[in-house]
Amino acid sequence: MFGRNTKNTIDSLIGTSTTIEGDLHFKGGLRIDGHVKGNVIADTSEVSMLVISELAKVEGEVRVAHLVVNGEIIGPVFSSELLELQPKARITGDVYYRALEMHGGALVSGKLTHDQIGEPVLKLAAPKLAASGT
Repeated sequence: MFGRNTKNTIDSLIGTSTTIEGDLHFKGGLRIDGHVKGNVIADTSEVSMLVISELAKVEGEVRVAHLVVNGEIIGPVFSSELLELQPKARITGDVYYRALEMHGGALVSGKLTHDQIGEPVLKLAAPKLAASGT
């Protein structure tokens, strides 16, 4: 659906034992497993992807094209392309998105606002069914 506007590779990693205090600016793909106390902002001149893992916590504003969240964000979130909220995602703050995929169990304590350019794209993630052996 998004074609070349979606980044699928991770260029940098912030490990579980790392805490960063201050704003973080990045290009390309970034995965956070640690703790960031500051804004996390992707360069808008190229396609970007940010993964907030189950172990991660971000306290600050998040701005990126493609965002996958399975950890915690405390602050406003701006996703200019696709926002994926995995089952353990927890966001406390207002969320602005173009397309949204939200799994069961994900929590948002704030306002969800769709970017009004084009038609809204909302996908409900269906639980995976186990194949029966009969």
